Amino acid sequence: MRAGQTVAAGSTATAQQHDTLITKPPSADLDDVEVGQQVDDFDLLMGLGSGAFGRVFLARQRSMQRLVAVKISHDRGNEPQTLARLDHNYIVRVFDQRLLEDRKLRLLYMQYLPGGTLLRVQRRVRVTPEHERSGSLLLDVVDEEMQEKGEIRPTDSSVRNEIASLTWPETIAWLGRRLAEALEYAGKRGVLHRDIKPANILLTAEGVPKLADFNISFSSTVAGASPLAYFGGSLAYMSPEQLEACHHGMSGTAADLDTRSDIFALGVMLWELMCGQRPYNDEVPANTPASLEAMIDCRSRGVAPEFLDQLPGDCPASLRRVLLTCLAPRPEDRWSSGAELAQQFDLCLNTRARDLVDPPPNSPRMRLRRWTLPLLVAGIAVPNALAGAYNYHHNKLLIISDLSPEVQHSFGNIQMVINSIAFPLGAIVLLYWCRYPFLVPWGLRRGRTYDRHTLARARSDTLLLGDRVVLVVFGLWLIAGIAYPISLQLAAGNVPTDAYVHFIASLIVCGAMSVAYPFFVVAFVAVRYIYPTLLPQDLASSSDANKLRGLDRRSTLYLALAASVPLAGVAGVTFLPPDEISLVIPAVRILCVGSIFAFAGVFWLFRQFEQDLRALEAAVSHNPVR
Repeated sequence: MRAGQTVAAGSTATAQQHDTLITKPPSADLDDVEVGQQVDDFDLLMGLGSGAFGRVFLARQRSMQRLVAVKISHDRGNEPQTLARLDHNYIVRVFDQRLLEDRKLRLLYMQYLPGGTLLRVQRRVRVTPEHERSGSLLLDVVDEEMQEKGEIRPTDSSVRNEIASLTWPETIAWLGRRLAEALEYAGKRGVLHRDIKPANILLTAEGVPKLADFNISFSSTVAGASPLAYFGGSLAYMSPEQLEACHHGMSGTAADLDTRSDIFALGVMLWELMCGQRPYNDEVPANTPASLEAMIDCRSRGVAPEFLDQLPGDCPASLRRVLLTCLAPRPEDRWSSGAELAQQFDLCLNTRARDLVDPPPNSPRMRLRRWTLPLLVAGIAVPNALAGAYNYHHNKLLIISDLSPEVQHSFGNIQMVINSIAFPLGAIVLLYWCRYPFLVPWGLRRGRTYDRHTLARARSDTLLLGDRVVLVVFGLWLIAGIAYPISLQLAAGNVPTDAYVHFIASLIVCGAMSVAYPFFVVAFVAVRYIYPTLLPQDLASSSDANKLRGLDRRSTLYLALAASVPLAGVAGVTFLPPDEISLVIPAVRILCVGSIFAFAGVFWLFRQFEQDLRALEAAVSHNPVR
């Protein structure tokens, strides 16, 4: 964060006794520090909070003539070295530290954030009816905190306007998105927080969250740091493996923890913020082996069904899934990184994308997922059957009807042999190309798991499904374009040139019908009903976003091809002699009227398909927010 930016005040508020497991340092000198005193370069103006490791004050730094938040604690731990390496929009920025060697105290001074902490928001949620909760609740709490400190509410803030427009579940996703970014940034630098809780999330005047209080964090890159040093945290938010590390009789240690433990704690905190209570019934006396074992057992069973009823009625299915994944008992079943979790929260904030990935139960989108194969078969077969019927009728009127019965019979036999080879071959190629888009979602519905490479392959093949269907169909019509004149020549001998002109004109029209229409049906079904089922397990990378954009560009070309079908039919008539035009006029009229209605349907699919693509592209593009 920039040094001149107005920032937040915060601290570690005192947790209830059963929530905290730490060893408190001697506090005699610390208790002597009071508001109104001058400590080193700082005039202490107001108490902002206290915790097991120190006390936080709003102070005026005399040398710089600025307001800062000063954390005064005993000189132990490596929090200053850890925080000095973290410069991120959603992590409280520490300016520097000073040591009072005669009193064995450390002064850590940081940016002042006037919006308070999420602890006050959490308390407000508990007394606010569910239907009255929204993004405005967060802003109201921030404004109250600022008013008590004599701060002025910011005006013309796009961030505050955005928050005010959100539902309460969306507000939770909005906060989670930013805190997940902070965990990703810290995790990439080898830093674990190990004490995620509402009191350690500070708020700016605009309601933006910032992660604070790394006093019991661990940095793998700070010299002399140990994951066991000052190990503790708030029991109520700890993951099962972190609780095991606190239990001297269990094999787990602090060295076994990684970012996924912080993700678990973040999930507990966000659940509590959304529902007003935590997703576990483990309010037991703390600091005993028996209580730890009870809490570990409770968390190891996952979130009980009765706690799922805590979720508000307007909670999107995607947010429920994301939080339950954060709270998975086993670390390997949670989101692997803050970046992955941030993408999932992005998905929750995109209404169209989240309805694609997590359709509401019993919604048409959810029911149609079971009918993807019949929809695809119909989308391919119907346009090609209509194109084949038009081609047969056109060629029969202008070419085949002029042949003798014997030649017609011979021609039919040759065509039957060619079709019996070409169509099964095309079907085999198509099934081979479609194996990942069909088999992987089918396996996921039955509880199977797949590695990231397989999921990425399935997503890629799904986005190429429309193009591959077109390629196979075009190949079959190309075979027909070669085989038809050859078989006609073999059956009839000398064939007039006009016959080949008629055939080519018909082939152009039918080829456009059999390529453009199936593409939109197949691509629409693939993007709306198949591709989204692959995202909950593993949100895509930037390569997926590029593929979605490429599919969007290609769809415009296919739309132009669909629009050309009636024009091609009319243009083909101009090559016919006057005496033959009357023969094909009825078929051309049907073609033109039908293709106009077909284009209207295709255009509707195109618009829906385009919006789906844009929503999914936004969901899979991982761009840090500001």
